[in-house]
Amino acid sequence: MPFYSYRCDACQTLFETLVRGSDTPVCPSCGSVALTRQLSGTVAAGKSASLVQGARQMAAREGHFSNYSRSERPKR
Repeated sequence: MPFYSYRCDACQTLFETLVRGSDTPVCPSCGSVALTRQLSGTVAAGKSASLVQGARQMAAREGHFSNYSRSERPKR
């Protein structure tokens, strides 16, 4: 699940979210689905490991483990 940056066309809120291919993102402020995907900044060299770890921790808090390899997934 990649991170995408969006701008809400209804309330102009800027936000980032993890999006699966089949999911439709919604604005966290107003709930609108009228969104424009924004260009995201590139990751500075040497910082991608901490960003990946942060994204995985966020996904784990939300209950998504699809971005983990089988060996990294928690045992149930």
